[in-house]
Amino acid sequence: MDFGIVLQTDPPARDVVEGLRAAEDCGFRYGWTFDSCVLWQEPFVIYSQILAATKDLVVGPMVTNPSTRDWSVTASLFATLNDMFGNRTVCGIGRGDSARRVIGQKPASLATLGTAMHVIKELAEGREVEHHGTPVRIPWVRDGKLEIWMAAYGPKALKMVGEQADGFILQTADPDIARWTIGSVREAATAAGRDPSAITMCVAAPAYVGTDLEHQRDQLRWFGGMVGNHVADLVARYGDSGVVPKALTDYIKDREGYDYSHHGKAGNRSTDFVPDAIVDRFCLVGPESAHVERLQELKEIGVDNFALYLMHDEKDKTRDAYGSAVIPAV
Repeated sequence: MDFGIVLQTDPPARDVVEGLRAAEDCGFRYGWTFDSCVLWQEPFVIYSQILAATKDLVVGPMVTNPSTRDWSVTASLFATLNDMFGNRTVCGIGRGDSARRVIGQKPASLATLGTAMHVIKELAEGREVEHHGTPVRIPWVRDGKLEIWMAAYGPKALKMVGEQADGFILQTADPDIARWTIGSVREAATAAGRDPSAITMCVAAPAYVGTDLEHQRDQLRWFGGMVGNHVADLVARYGDSGVVPKALTDYIKDREGYDYSHHGKAGNRSTDFVPDAIVDRFCLVGPESAHVERLQELKEIGVDNFALYLMHDEKDKTRDAYGSAVIPAV
């Protein structure tokens, strides 16, 4: 299993760069950031500094979307970084949540997302593709390589991952949900004539190493609210029974709204509806041994990559604990 760290690009950017440099020293192979350029600083500017400060770290957004940049711009950003630093980027992408909603726009459709993934990958790897009805190729790309990892929860999105994406991002560490979603992706890949084992399965979730469970839960409750935004979309589309597991849908019944000005931050009052049991299931809390146990379970389910959201009041302690004890044990 590979490991990554997810950060928000809060200023000053030098702290983000240093945080991911330290993460590489601890054994993390991936460095991710949010991509909502109104809420945080522009990540692609910062990626160049992260890549310059590290040796082998692979960087990318968790996640970008098809709508806030033209697809040619997104492809060129990745291709430029890869040309400068040697194919050390990965494109995490989804329909769009915070980046779209804070500017008054809805998430993109799955059809748009599917076409965007195709165009971005083709352009970033130097091939010609039709874009806005015009044949387009980036002529300066040399041996470009860009994997596209798609974030998904619902049945149609999971099917698209299996049919098209290089990787799958599941933003929750709940083993039951991981088992269902990974199984759905593999089934879709097989039906499409693809090798399911060639798709990287990535679970992304907050982790907090320590013994004060009450405090840890309060610090990570924001994540249940963030996931709840996507679940609310699923419930609107599919209803609250049948297609989507109750493990995802039941807990949002008391959800009343969401404040994006506190997105991904401890103390977001919009997430008070999230019960302790959901925090425990969606996140990794407790001492190092509890983290190892959960990660081993996820590994047996088929998770290849764990991305740790590091947004709480003991970031360095948790990162270092993973480097010294958790990563070596897993």
